[in-house]
Amino acid sequence: MHLEGRMTVEGEWAGRVTGLGSQQVEIAMMVTPDGHSRIELSRFLNPPVLSDHRNAPVNALGYLRAMFTVEDIDEMVSRLTNHGAQLVGEVVQYEDSYRLCYIRGAEGLLIGLAEELGDK
Repeated sequence: MHLEGRMTVEGEWAGRVTGLGSQQVEIAMMVTPDGHSRIELSRFLNPPVLSDHRNAPVNALGYLRAMFTVEDIDEMVSRLTNHGAQLVGEVVQYEDSYRLCYIRGAEGLLIGLAEELGDK
């Protein structure tokens, strides 16, 4: 993905969406390699974070992780670990369908990786 844009959103109007009241949020909009989809990443600067789930296990309740399809899981794990990420368990193969793993990024966020096997 590549960064399409980045900005800070703040004020009471933005807080009406989240129910947090006056807030300040840093937003980064990422575009997928095919150019057809976007994902918004956000980091709340204010109000202060109430709980920190960065060290939560993979099975913790809540929306704490996302999974991405990758072309070469070994290459992606190598690239991410070079940037401070850590492999949570190990890369495993599910039947003849997928190779899967979880990575904990440098910020503590969980990311799932899935490499489809067979006819790609």
